[in-house]
Amino acid sequence: MELTQQQYEHLKDLLPRQRGNVRGDNRRVLAAILYVVEQGGKWRGLPEQGGKWHTIYTRMNRWAKKGVLDRIVVALQQPQLIRVRVEVVSLDSPVVPVHPARAGRAKKTGPQASGKSSGGWTTKIHLVAADAGTAVSLSLSPGQAGDAPEGRKLLAETPLEAEYVVMDRAYEGEATRQCVRDLGATPVVPPKSNRRVPWPYDRAKYKKRNEVERLFRRLKGFRRIFSRFDKLDVVFAFFIHFALIIEALRSVNTP
Repeated sequence: MELTQQQYEHLKDLLPRQRGNVRGDNRRVLAAILYVVEQGGKWRGLPEQGGKWHTIYTRMNRWAKKGVLDRIVVALQQPQLIRVRVEVVSLDSPVVPVHPARAGRAKKTGPQASGKSSGGWTTKIHLVAADAGTAVSLSLSPGQAGDAPEGRKLLAETPLEAEYVVMDRAYEGEATRQCVRDLGATPVVPPKSNRRVPWPYDRAKYKKRNEVERLFRRLKGFRRIFSRFDKLDVVFAFFIHFALIIEALRSVNTP
């Protein structure tokens, strides 16, 4: 995918203003970051027409630590969330393998949600989604961390206004269901087969869980998300937010 001028118009006023003698305009930087997030690989492997790799990397790193893309995701998705009353949200947490080039290497300074288990080094992306294209909130944890405890933390930090929270059986424990109730929503989660007293659940609403799965499939189309190349959580989250922005821009009509 290429970043068109029409798509860039939706972003330019949300990006930090360039000041002084700064090389490389923001559109060129975004185009280079798009190449990296789609293709993965090393920054040094950027095509020459994308600009100097170190300049691109430095600006990306600065934006990541300032939370620039976090705010842009909110700004782009807010009109959609306002336009459509969100009745149901979905919670899920797939595992992403950590690229061998980053697994087990000397740590950098900052949180690094990656852990080693029998499957190797992995990370979990916990996501609350409003639909197949809109993420409400996300967090990261080591791959061996339990889904339910991390899911409860994320829900507690999410400004939740939905009536229903759809979850799979990994979240069917009483603590997680009570957490959803405490937030003023109704949990929609099937009981495990070994439950002595199973509970009824809305099967029609449970079908909407496929939306968060579809969103994850779209995100995993970006190689730098499908395989974690970055040590620091803040940088990995930057690329997830970048992919969410690109997915939002795909709906923009292009000439």
